[in-house]
Amino acid sequence: MALHIEDYALIGDCHTAALVGRDGSIDWLCLPRFDSASTFGALLGTQDQGRWLLAPADRVLATSRHYLEDTFVLITRWVTETGEVEVTDFMPIGDRRADVVRRVRGVTGSVRMMEDVRIRFAYAEAIPWVRQIHEAGGPALLAVAGPDAVVLRGPKLSPRDHSHAAEFTVSAGETVNMTLTWFHAHREVPAPLEVDQRQEDTEKWWQEWASMCVASPQYHDHVHRSLLVLRALSHAETGGIVAAVTTSLPEQFGGGRNWDYRYVWLRDASLTLDVLLSHGFEQEADAWRNWLLRAVAGDPGDIQIMYGLSGERRLSEWEVPSLPGYHGASPVRVGNDAWRQYQGDIFGEVMLALQSARRVGLNETKFSWPLQRALMSFIEDNWSRPDNGIWEIRGAKQHFTHSRAMLWAAFDCAVRAVRESGLDGPVERWERLRDAIREEIETEGFDEKRNTFTQYYGGTNVDASLLLLSQIGFVAADDPRMLGTVSAIERELLHDGLVLRYLTQSGVDGLPGGEHPFLACSFWLVEQYARSGRLDDATELMDRLVALCNDVGLLSEEYDVKAKRHAGNTPQAFSHLALVRAADAIATAIGTTTVETTARVSQPR
Repeated sequence: MALHIEDYALIGDCHTAALVGRDGSIDWLCLPRFDSASTFGALLGTQDQGRWLLAPADRVLATSRHYLEDTFVLITRWVTETGEVEVTDFMPIGDRRADVVRRVRGVTGSVRMMEDVRIRFAYAEAIPWVRQIHEAGGPALLAVAGPDAVVLRGPKLSPRDHSHAAEFTVSAGETVNMTLTWFHAHREVPAPLEVDQRQEDTEKWWQEWASMCVASPQYHDHVHRSLLVLRALSHAETGGIVAAVTTSLPEQFGGGRNWDYRYVWLRDASLTLDVLLSHGFEQEADAWRNWLLRAVAGDPGDIQIMYGLSGERRLSEWEVPSLPGYHGASPVRVGNDAWRQYQGDIFGEVMLALQSARRVGLNETKFSWPLQRALMSFIEDNWSRPDNGIWEIRGAKQHFTHSRAMLWAAFDCAVRAVRESGLDGPVERWERLRDAIREEIETEGFDEKRNTFTQYYGGTNVDASLLLLSQIGFVAADDPRMLGTVSAIERELLHDGLVLRYLTQSGVDGLPGGEHPFLACSFWLVEQYARSGRLDDATELMDRLVALCNDVGLLSEEYDVKAKRHAGNTPQAFSHLALVRAADAIATAIGTTTVETTARVSQPR
């Protein structure tokens, strides 16, 4: 059975990523891309769905792990009765190969190690044909099924009931290397890696990227690691930023709220871009903008809320019978039918991100502003439509207040582009529509009796997304209406001190009730506290939240307060980008910030 979600560490090459458990087992790996079918899928089942275990064969007395500074090179130290070893796990970066490297180094004494490999292509539907091959450097294992093939090099493996196993002893000063390389099955077996050189290159690549970071002095280490996570979730070739590296890790253990997050949501990617820009990463902004131009090219009316890594549009959802689910939570889903939804807020997120790019000096291209004008033309004709909202509601469409505010932000960005950056556009018309949306929100989306904005027009409940109204400058953080909304959220959505997205039992989402606090929402509350003068409350909540990071600094989507467990897909871009923004807000409130942390749309109007 898979470990707890927080027991996994990430290694990646900015094309895909693997999850390595505390027990030394790689239980999740999709090759060669984040959204490819799994090769190791034990995370969503058992070892029979595929894994690569490397650990001491004898009783373990102690174990610890950490990332090599500013990298995703994972070091795990094992102590046994006979000695001590270190296992180094990483995915080489900077070339087009898809490799995983595992290195065992003897530290003291001698340690008997065991290796157990169960290769299962196509989400565990295909058990490969496996044979031993002999190379000049030693034995290798070749596994082939359909279009997929891997070659595994290292100690000789012996067959054992649809798996392959080995035992070997490592003494102090010795190093044993294992490498796994994916390739197209119709091609020749790739040459062995130069392991020492590839590790050196990989460490250098990550550290050089991290050295460009302008990080806030508040919660510095957590911010730094979160920015590295956001880079690890960015696809090196296309510029797409996935929401997480996993599919179907449950929001409710044992339940059916299991979704595929290995795609690029315009919202998540836009927010990630904004955070990266504010911390000095302009190159990523240019890559993402180019991705956006390709993905949404064509009729603005066909814009989707999400796309594949290369801008693929059809992400039809299907259930995977070969994977029983994380601890039995089924169904496991591949694809995500949310691509069919209309979510009005994405236009605001995209326009805000592109405004941030202008603000840091990224020049408009001959395509980028025309694209934004085309999006604005579509919004002009469709801004009054109800939508599915930020949480991808699968119930009836509503006039969600957050979505309406983000449409206001889209018009506000367009107006600023003309007024402040000298770009061309029908600015007077955009100003009229912007002001009309504001008036509508203040009339239809605000409950004067309760002094709170509401989840949707005509509703009585609140929604954590209302915390973003001050972030985008729709209202000031200390506006009485915003403070009233915060009070309502504290009353209705705080669950053991953390924030729920909304009340699922209301039936608004069309799904069975029940989920855990959504970590990004709690970070939004931290930011709101910091911006409205409640610095002690902001710091207290922030301290609690960063303590929920696992031992290598990763956060998933949600947190089960009672069971003290991570829940949902991991590592979650939304959680990490919200952590960075919350830390920046606290730094600004304290007056020690070194990054630009103003509201995303200047001051409210």
